[in-house]
Parts: sequence; structure tokens; C-alpha cells
Amino acid sequence: MGSRHKNMKTLPSFLLTLCLLAFGSGCDNKTATPTTDNNSSAPKKLRLAFVTNATNDFWAITRHGCDSAAQKLGNVDVDFRFFSGTTVAEQQAIMTNLVAGGVDGIAVSPIDVDKQTDFLNQIAAKTLLVCVDSDAANSKRIAYIGTDNVAAGKQAANLLKAALPVGGKIVLCVGYPNAQNAKDRIQGIQDGLSGSNIQIIDTLADATQFDVAQKNAADAIAKHPDLGAIVGLYSYNGPAILAAVRAAGKAGQIKIVCYDDDAATLDGVASGDIYGTVVQISTRIGYETISRMAKYLGGDKAQLAQGSILFNSLPVEKSMVEAMQTYRQNLLEP
Repeated sequence: MGSRHKNMKTLPSFLLTLCLLAFGSGCDNKTATPTTDNNSSAPKKLRLAFVTNATNDFWAITRHGCDSAAQKLGNVDVDFRFFSGTTVAEQQAIMTNLVAGGVDGIAVSPIDVDKQTDFLNQIAAKTLLVCVDSDAANSKRIAYIGTDNVAAGKQAANLLKAALPVGGKIVLCVGYPNAQNAKDRIQGIQDGLSGSNIQIIDTLADATQFDVAQKNAADAIAKHPDLGAIVGLYSYNGPAILAAVRAAGKAGQIKIVCYDDDAATLDGVASGDIYGTVVQISTRIGYETISRMAKYLGGDKAQLAQGSILFNSLPVEKSMVEAMQTYRQNLLEP
């Protein structure tokens, strides 16, 4: 991480803020105590699994943070599973197989908090379980690590109010509406729009399928000629909405507010076709998840004692996007 800090004095204030959010206070440098196999003098590595809710850029960047933590700790192997399915049963099968394989802990982003609680309790009885990105607070998971999604929803609402100062009709697009992160972001948007003239007229689900997300946006544009804005709650939604708006010839007319820092999203913000995006600090989330789980298993129970470990997100508009693109490029360089 040191190479990313060396030029911080010359960074724009926005980029400095982002770096501090990603790698600032809260990173505990204590290392976990490696476990030792009685039959060998070599330390036994912890096996930690990470199960996403989709396959996209957000999770690719999160994985970068996981790998950075594992490299620093030296006693962890990370089994990172990109979820390419669409059903609760498919996601749960991955976790079942991981437990059968003897993993020491699982971090997961549950896709349906209500349907999965009992199953998550079964997993928690067999291995360390942490929810990441999307919580299941009524389950027996040890902790949630991720964005404060209600606050992130309010940030999206502020972008919407700036984009639609006289109000208008908006549609929300989301992968899994029953996932807790979706529920929390929608709550935050509703709270943030309270008292404004902006009206949410529909919420469209796509099970994290890009083609479905693009079609949902296209259908909304055709159905509502007076549509003021479309909001994408998951990372791939921004590029999908952007493609639909451009195909309809309404770029700039229909405002787009979305989440995360996919390359296509940042390009859309730079062009002005996306009004703004709420960026999660995905590298920090990945890093802290693996680091805290390993240290917890090494005996430092305080690492997950808070129950919820929340991180701020950052609204990015056109004036900030160049710095964001630079940060992203530097982060992903080999």
C-alpha cells in the first residue's frame, strides 16, 4: 500500500479524501497468530472464502483488497467465489460445498435476507460467518462489514435533487430487491427525497443480469415519456442504464444516478450522460473483511466485536471523475 501513498501531497483534495477512506484510520496492523499443525513445524494457513452476489467490476476490485490483506498477513489463503447464478439455492450450494471442504470462515453477500436466514444460521454453526456488502442482521453471522447503505442512499438522493431541481418521476433499477443492501439504499433514497417533488414510480429487478437491466431501463423509458431519471442501485446498473438511455436518444435528458466506479460508469460521468455515482470503497471492504476474519480466528475477538463495521461512500460528479479514474487506474495496475 505504501506506493499508493507516496504522492498524496500532490493529490487533489477529492483524491486525498478517497485514499484516506480506502486506507485511512481503522486499519489494524496487528497480524493474526498463525495456527500450527502438531505434525509439522510449518504454520497452518487459514482458509477463508468470499462469496459474492454477482460477477462484476465491484467485486473484482473487492477481490484486490482481499488479496492485499492475505499477502500482508501471510497466513491466509483466500478462496474468492464470483457468484454467476441468480437463485438462493445456487448461492447456498456454494457455501455448503465450502463448509464441506473445511474452510475456516466464509464472507458472503446474501441475495435474499428473508429466505436465507435459517440457512445462514446453519452455516454459522459450522464455521465463522461474516456478511459483506449486504447484511443479514437477524442471522447468527458474527458481523457485517461494508458500506453504510442507508447513508449511501441519502447520497444518491442528494444527487437526484441536484439533477432534478424542480422534481420529476424516477425509476429504480436493482439486482435483488430483497437483499438488505438494496432495501437500505432504497430507504435512504426515500428518506433523502422526503419533502421534494421527486417521485419514485417503479422499482425494477434484474437478478444482476446486465441484459435484463438494460431492457428494464429501455422499457421504463418507453412506458414513461416524462421520466426524469433512472437510478441504478448495483454497480452494473449504471452502464446498463446508460446504454438504454443512449439507444433511446435521451442522453442528458433523462438523468442517471448510480453506484460504484465501473469504468463505463466513470466514462459516463465524464461525458455528462451520467449525472453522478455513489462510490463504495470496495478495496477497503475486501481488505478489512479478510484481515479482521483472520485476526478474529487468531484470537483477537475485538476485530468483529462491533457487530457492524461500516464504511463511508463518496458521491462522484463530473468535476471529480478524472481524479477517480486516476485512483482506479493506479489501484488496478499490476
